[in-house]
Amino acid sequence: MHHGGAAGGEGAELKGQLWEASSCGGRKNQASSEALCPAEEFTAVMEPAAAPGREAQCTWMAPRGVEWTVIVLTCQHKDSVSAFQKELEIRWRRGVLGPHPLLLTVEDPTARVGSGGATLNALLVAAEHLSARAGCTVVTADVLREARILILHMGRDFPFDDCSRAFTCLPVEDPNAPAEALTCNLDSLLGTMTQQLCRGSPPGVWVCSTDMLLTVPLTAEIDWEGFQGAKVISVPGSVSYARNHGIYLADQQGFVRDIIYQGPEARIQECSGPDGKVPLVCGVVFFSSETAEQLLATHVIPPLDACTYLGLDSGAQPIQLSLFFDIVLCMAGGVTEEDFVTGRTQEVGSGHAKGAMALRSARSVLWKALHAIPLSMACIPDGCYDYMTMAASDHIHNLTLRISSVNTLSFRKVAHSHVAQPHLLEDGCTVTNSLLEGAVRVEPGSVLQHCHLQGPLQIGSGCLLTGLDVSSSPALQRWRLCDVVLQGHTIRLQDMLRQVFTLTGRHDDWQSPAGAASTYLNVPWAEFFHRTGIREGDIWGSDVPQRSRCLLNARLFPVLHAAEPVGVQDVLWFLGSQEGEGLGRWRASWRMSWEQLLMCLDQEAELVSRRALFFHQAQGKLRRMLLEHRDCSLLPLIRSAVNEGYQEAVLSTLDLVASVAADPGVAARALACIADVLGCMAKGDGGLRSGPAANQEWAPAFQQLERGNIAEGVKELAKERREWLGRPALLVRAARHYEGAEQILIRQAVMSACRFISVGREEPPPIGHWVLVECPARIDVSGGWSDTPPITYEHGGAVVDVAILVDGRRPIGARARRIAEPELRLVSTSGMLEGEVVLELVCQDLEDLQDYCQPHAPGALLKAAFICTQIVTLASQKPLQAQLLECSGGGFEVHSWSSLPHGSGLGTSSILAGAVMAALYRAAGKSTNTESLIHAVLHLEQVLTTGRPQELVCQAASYRAERRRPREQRRAVRPGLSAR
Repeated sequence: MHHGGAAGGEGAELKGQLWEASSCGGRKNQASSEALCPAEEFTAVMEPAAAPGREAQCTWMAPRGVEWTVIVLTCQHKDSVSAFQKELEIRWRRGVLGPHPLLLTVEDPTARVGSGGATLNALLVAAEHLSARAGCTVVTADVLREARILILHMGRDFPFDDCSRAFTCLPVEDPNAPAEALTCNLDSLLGTMTQQLCRGSPPGVWVCSTDMLLTVPLTAEIDWEGFQGAKVISVPGSVSYARNHGIYLADQQGFVRDIIYQGPEARIQECSGPDGKVPLVCGVVFFSSETAEQLLATHVIPPLDACTYLGLDSGAQPIQLSLFFDIVLCMAGGVTEEDFVTGRTQEVGSGHAKGAMALRSARSVLWKALHAIPLSMACIPDGCYDYMTMAASDHIHNLTLRISSVNTLSFRKVAHSHVAQPHLLEDGCTVTNSLLEGAVRVEPGSVLQHCHLQGPLQIGSGCLLTGLDVSSSPALQRWRLCDVVLQGHTIRLQDMLRQVFTLTGRHDDWQSPAGAASTYLNVPWAEFFHRTGIREGDIWGSDVPQRSRCLLNARLFPVLHAAEPVGVQDVLWFLGSQEGEGLGRWRASWRMSWEQLLMCLDQEAELVSRRALFFHQAQGKLRRMLLEHRDCSLLPLIRSAVNEGYQEAVLSTLDLVASVAADPGVAARALACIADVLGCMAKGDGGLRSGPAANQEWAPAFQQLERGNIAEGVKELAKERREWLGRPALLVRAARHYEGAEQILIRQAVMSACRFISVGREEPPPIGHWVLVECPARIDVSGGWSDTPPITYEHGGAVVDVAILVDGRRPIGARARRIAEPELRLVSTSGMLEGEVVLELVCQDLEDLQDYCQPHAPGALLKAAFICTQIVTLASQKPLQAQLLECSGGGFEVHSWSSLPHGSGLGTSSILAGAVMAALYRAAGKSTNTESLIHAVLHLEQVLTTGRPQELVCQAASYRAERRRPREQRRAVRPGLSAR
């Protein structure tokens, strides 16, 4: 076993030649000068230093794991580069890719370049961009030394998802995500790599395939002490699974001796541990910075140059390399040079006779460059790995049987979907990014994704339905599907977008020759031909040899009709017989095989369609959450809508909800959500969200809301909003005015608290008898003000208070008594004894109470209390004295006090209001319970226009009431105030 960390011999000399002028600004040699040529096959997003303002657009949540320097996504097709680059950018704006990674989407230089060739090309492109960003004139190894690079390979086309395995949606919802969005396999792998597997790793290059479902425990740890070279990641698997897969043979120290692919059982058993499990190859490998330099150094050496876009542009003949069986395997300690170079694993590498010599030459170069580098293995206990095969049964199994897991990926029956009748979804099925209206029954073991369907429908077991819109529902209603895969696809024919449909069986093999053993729609081909009337010559031309005929190249699927669009009925009739018009319509259509359709798929249009459906159902979710008073934060969905360009749709939905809501509280929350949308649109620029909201341009809308004309007020708000969308500063100011409008409606909603006040009658205390109420102060332990709108709408309210005594007594109180004179005597005392201030007022006319709604007016709280307890009615034609005599047989004297300093934050104002209200109710012969008292204080606070959170009000419930005889009171008047 070798443990050296550096390559020697010819490989070391090679490195010296390549990096001879590697310092920034140095002379470039002939080999590296081509790296400066622009490549059309990839696009990039530079870090904020290269793209000013980008930092502010990211909803960045600091990760627990790695902050990537570069993230590279490789793909097969040039036409898809732009679409997948947008997907990376969207994820960056969601805040899941770190604060400032360089994002690259890189097309493989040529088809079938293999995972090894794609890795070498991606590494070259990443190094080239980092070198340019560092100001270098040539590709330099220096940029790799502290870089943390993640390369994600999308791999080959996948028959069950038009956007590849990477963008296969999983039935997962993350309630803690900063932005609400679909979870693709790519997202799951990004989370696993960033937050779990790669934590604590040194700088270097991680390479991860996306053709698998991989989860690891949250507690997974990898020991990096003393690490050098390369490290492969493995998870334990069964011997039976390993028969069709790759496994590692490692020694006791964890160094890899060999990689075995589909080996005999005896050979597999050599790799098993005490538990009988074997370490599976799970598509993840790490190269240290030094190892990555050694690998990159080979890209200019024929024939390895053919694996990069530079070699392709130079006319080199492409070769196919495997990451694991050509690059990683040469570092295994138990592999000899002869076995490796002569192609013992050639069936996994190139596999083409005409390329055998080139492959041997490539392996010889790799051996000399990399063999001296140590290769270790980290096996993750309780990790879970499933390769996404070409079998429909496996794919359906992978999307339905992870409802409970010890790992981080927990599937849901319904994810990011609205199902009108959820009780019709049986256990064992999953519905993702779909809208199911009416009665849609889905049986166990079936998967629905990206569908908008209208019942009544019955989907039997073992089905996969994707990409179907509501227009497919009438045709589907005539069939009970079972064990079939029905998919809608978006294809581009020249400049035309078309939707086409494919139908296959769950047990069909795509590549099995169309003989007696193979099937279509789960029945032998002969039976299918007999049932439908279709002939073999209809789907395979004479140019397709008999032995090459299979489902993959069968021209089964209609693409165009002469005078009408293609519909799902054009493939559903395969399930019936040749009776009717199905066969004639089918024969008259222009048809394609799945192999031909793959070349026409428009992946960008498909991703746009999925996103449109997501936000369509999300708009319904917004309506339901608001109108049904659900306690759920909408901010993650708002962030997602703004990040992905659906803010106008969300704004329209919120306008509608605010207009039709019968409850002003619902309308207020909708306006608060609009303020959040506008704030997100400002992308962190434009100033603080808090600020004035009294611009005269918004006055007409505010006036409508004050009059109770909510629908007209919302309409005026939306009209004015359109004038404030031009730049971040205006967006922030508009958000402030929406919060101002929201406060108007909140005040109206809280004013409705009087409807929940229940007041009874009881015998009042005799004239002259005092009713005493004393209350403790309160301190906030945590969460103060979090129970007030709009904070509570999106973040919830969680307040912990403690009622306290001050100097051993209750510092807040009030007392009230009836008096014979028909007048109101108001005495308010505040402050500590040394600095006590006493205000005395006598009110004999209604005019004396008119300033009750001005918080700073003398005695405003006491005046408002008389009005809110309905002892006095300001709108009455009767004078004050007549009202008092009629109601109570005389007047009232009320004293209130607080020994706490003004502005102490101990809840004085609301608690004092509760004390005064409780004393007045009892003195006037009115009975009320605690809940009614709380609502009465809420109402009084709004009357005073100083609305405060409910947690302050609740302190008023802990009062102590007593009756006392009259006694002399000390009187003092604060200088500057007159007493009546």
